[in-house]
Amino acid sequence: MIDPTIFENKTAAYYTLGCKLNFAETSAIGRQLMNAGVMRARKGQKADICVINTCSVTELADKKGRQAIRRMIHQHPDAFIVVTGCYAQLKPEDVAGIEGVDLVLGAEQKLDVLQYLDDLKKNEKGKVITTKTNRIRSFVPSVSADDRTRYFLKVQDGCDYFCSFCTIPHARGRSRNGSIADLVKQAEDVVRQGGEEIVLTGVNIGDFGRTTGETFLDLVCALDKVEGIERFRISSVEPNLLTDEIIDFVSRSRRFAPHFHIPLQAGSDEVLQLMKRRYDTALFRHKIEKIKSILPDAFIGVDVIVGVRGETDDYFAQSRQFIDSLDISQLHVFAYSERPGTKALSIEYIVDPKVKHARSKALLDISDNKLIAFYESQKGTRRKVLFEHTKHGNHMHGFTENYVKMYAPYDASLVNRVVEVEVGEYNEDEMAMKAVFPS
Repeated sequence: MIDPTIFENKTAAYYTLGCKLNFAETSAIGRQLMNAGVMRARKGQKADICVINTCSVTELADKKGRQAIRRMIHQHPDAFIVVTGCYAQLKPEDVAGIEGVDLVLGAEQKLDVLQYLDDLKKNEKGKVITTKTNRIRSFVPSVSADDRTRYFLKVQDGCDYFCSFCTIPHARGRSRNGSIADLVKQAEDVVRQGGEEIVLTGVNIGDFGRTTGETFLDLVCALDKVEGIERFRISSVEPNLLTDEIIDFVSRSRRFAPHFHIPLQAGSDEVLQLMKRRYDTALFRHKIEKIKSILPDAFIGVDVIVGVRGETDDYFAQSRQFIDSLDISQLHVFAYSERPGTKALSIEYIVDPKVKHARSKALLDISDNKLIAFYESQKGTRRKVLFEHTKHGNHMHGFTENYVKMYAPYDASLVNRVVEVEVGEYNEDEMAMKAVFPS
């Protein structure tokens, strides 16, 4: 039994790397510590406890994780250092070996951090507490607010897909989810906190229901009835799990935004097979065309990885041509990073780093053109903008329901408010469209 008095007058500092799911989970850890009496350290204040939530999606993410750990140790030299997240799950002994680390918690343990903080005494070597990935079973709901105005609601965790290039199933465990009833309650809590927008997040959210027997469509239908939320956004959904029924529902829903994020990863069927993806380019094109046929103003973001093992010049040329032919709004381009233990390492053809860079540049150019074209297509339309807290010079920014970035003169009275505006001209310096207020 932990003595609750050890947390009296203690402060904690937090650092999160990686995806929005990590941010939601760090927020849940912070609430646990706060409920135990631990206050968040003020800027510049030396903390008693430091929690670093890591990512491991690429080799660079691992490096950033090590840098963040050492930086927090330097900034808070007497703090009890806790490291968790995907890097901690995949390489716990490496993390524990960093001088100054006291506790390494795996994916199963991180959202129950309090029970492992027994005396807050510094350890000579980091203590490792993890669970084998195939035994990770728990799902702990979490929700966080970013530094703008959105809330991120964790609805699902883990992944059963085991794509050849990816370590996330090994870091996060099998697919699992919360119940719709519990998630609706969390959305209602966001309403009470004054939130206007919620983003549904997870590792593979379209696979929702593995734990409870419900479906992702059931979830969005239930959330659509939550009074007080202006809009929900759906984060990344695998194309084979983004059903026509979900698209149809979004087109007629009260609150779900006409905004989709769909991972393609490669526009070559041969490369998709090497990646062990569960769809082909024909299915992907169908999803884009289905969305645009009933939601012509929908924003569609697409993830692509360049330079994976096996991506020959011809395969990349096919991919580039396919992507350019799609009626999408923006690309998120990633250069392939080799991850230990993945099946992709058995593929012999390796892409030179300089070629990866050139391929990234080619797709980013396509992305820029598509984004500006989409923005320009919205000029003159009436849209609802949720303005954010952050001030950029004399301007503030916000996003329309279909994810067009807007700017306007800063007005504190508009922060976290949904305001109807007309979409004006594109401003290259702001990388946004001007918000024209009705007279």
